Amino acid sequence: MADQVMPHWVQCTNKACGKWRKFAEALTPELIEGYKCGMKAAGEKPSAGACQEEENHRVAEVYEESWLEVLMIPPLLKNSPAASFLSAYFPDGVGLSATCPVVKEKAAQRNTTNGTYDGQGKGLTTYFQPFYQPEEQGKAMCVRPDIMEYDEVQEFPEFTKEQQMYLALRNLILALWSTNCKEFLTGEKCANHLIVRGLVRIRCVQLLQPIVNFLTRKGLINVGILKDPLGGAILPADYCEFHGKVIIIGAGPSGLAAARQLKNFGCQVTVLEARDRIGGRVWDDSEFGVLVGKGAQIVNGAINNPISLMCEQGGQRMRKMHERCDLVEEDGSITDLALDKRVDFHFNAMLDAIAEWRKDKTQSHDVALGKKLWEMHRIFIEETSLTFTATEERLLQFHISNLEYACGCNLSKVSSLHWDQNETFAQFAGDHCLLPEGYSAILQRLSDGIDVRLQQEVVSVDYSGDDVIVRTKKGDEHKAPRVLLTVPLALLQADVIEFKPSLPSNKCKAIKSLGAGVIEKVVMQFPSRFWDSKVKGTDYFGHIPASEDKRGYFSVFYDLTPDNKNTNVLMTVISGDAVDELKDLDDDKIIDKCMECIKGLFPGQKLPSPSKYFVTRWHKDPYARMAYSFMSTGGSGEAYDTMAEDVDGKIFFAGEATNRHFPQTVTGAYLSGVREASKIISS
Repeated sequence: MADQVMPHWVQCTNKACGKWRKFAEALTPELIEGYKCGMKAAGEKPSAGACQEEENHRVAEVYEESWLEVLMIPPLLKNSPAASFLSAYFPDGVGLSATCPVVKEKAAQRNTTNGTYDGQGKGLTTYFQPFYQPEEQGKAMCVRPDIMEYDEVQEFPEFTKEQQMYLALRNLILALWSTNCKEFLTGEKCANHLIVRGLVRIRCVQLLQPIVNFLTRKGLINVGILKDPLGGAILPADYCEFHGKVIIIGAGPSGLAAARQLKNFGCQVTVLEARDRIGGRVWDDSEFGVLVGKGAQIVNGAINNPISLMCEQGGQRMRKMHERCDLVEEDGSITDLALDKRVDFHFNAMLDAIAEWRKDKTQSHDVALGKKLWEMHRIFIEETSLTFTATEERLLQFHISNLEYACGCNLSKVSSLHWDQNETFAQFAGDHCLLPEGYSAILQRLSDGIDVRLQQEVVSVDYSGDDVIVRTKKGDEHKAPRVLLTVPLALLQADVIEFKPSLPSNKCKAIKSLGAGVIEKVVMQFPSRFWDSKVKGTDYFGHIPASEDKRGYFSVFYDLTPDNKNTNVLMTVISGDAVDELKDLDDDKIIDKCMECIKGLFPGQKLPSPSKYFVTRWHKDPYARMAYSFMSTGGSGEAYDTMAEDVDGKIFFAGEATNRHFPQTVTGAYLSGVREASKIISS
């Protein structure tokens, strides 16, 4: 009844007026955006002097605190941009009117649980899925459209009991952001899409900006590479507890993410970077005719990933990687897929058995993951009386090598209790994608307009006074009330920066308890694509080690040029104990070993020598000394949380090793910077 009988209310867009008027016709975004007093329909000229007429006295009552308490029916939005995302829900539970065309058309789909999207909604990419579908869970950066989250209740306690009004507005905002993330979203823009009958629309419009501010501060909207907001700041000054000067140490993904957010929030930001380039452990090489990442280059799980968002904003391509990975023995034979599936199942069953074993264990029971894996393998062999063939044993070594690649070290150093602690949180789902333009293209856009000062190696941070004093190796001194530290974990462990006073003991303990993992990359360019004779239609192939002591040597080969038949570039990795075993060899000798391996994988072929190559040396890079963190034996996931804690409200910390949910990734580093920017303006 309310959706059919009550009048519409619309606000005059004349800045000198702004009065609310009853409107008899149906509202549309175009009409709301251009309405002037006296208009009877969209496109009509307003009548002269209409803005001088008094506003209805009932409008003033809407702004009174008690007005919501007497609201009989919560607002249910018509034609909300959120409707195309939420057709599987009963409309009133997510703040939608049952008369929405999308709701009526797709009513038969309600209560579906597949969580898929068909690209509905203009401008939608399938990687943007801001809402959980019914029965769906475990997908990162998603919200439940039918219930407020804890921090939302804390921010808007007036909606704790009756949440529909808040949910209707929040869902509208998130949907609009997902359909157009290339410009800042404001409450005014959202109001153009807010269609509901009755005076409640006035109160809804009033609430839009505070909700936009909250979601912006939280990093759910108005995030990424966007810059130069109208008026210099995307958040009003009175919304921020702090909007002064911030010094950021490190121009990697986390430092640049924080810098971009803080500048958009209205802070004065200076970034100090020890290197002669930005990027940190993101370092791209374009000398091969195709971009090659010396550090990260793959996005793991593209759905709702902020990297996907920034690629969309910058028009940057993401290439979906194939799932198939042919495994090649050292004699050149390709392993039977069914055999690999059996070994893979056994390997994952052992990890599941470890997960079951650790349920009632305390920290004192922690042992190395490698030791526990072999214990479970032995128990399986004894209890089943089965034997593994030599091929199966080699396949098992390959899967162990993959896990050591993921951890960045031999499993003898990894915690069996907490090695996968991040899996208890929602993770990024969907395609794994390679970035043909690299992460560096994103970081360049993030740094645009930021005061980044290169070759500024920080040696001390003094936070004993009101301002924090940051000193560099060159003798320069910088002061600011807030400092954000984003240097890699290995540098904190090596005490390369002196803190005055010393960092709290719990912070120091967390720094020491995490592991600093290392992998290295080998990239080679060839005059021909000799691997096409055996491996086609995929992005990578695996190398099965001949024995346990060969594990970690060039375990996976990535074809970086499947669409370019002229560049012919392969990339492989060195992981686990192989990193230590090869670290003192020069590049030529490492390439010789790699080519010896490749010749075994492609017997009978005359293989060309690489025309160009490089070998990374992250382990001895003075400003990295690592690739990514891991959960070392005796440690726990709480160490990541402690790493993220600020000190005295002056020194803040970001980086992948401060992100308990998403460690080891550029995504995790980026999100930690967004997180700290929010904390800084709220401090």
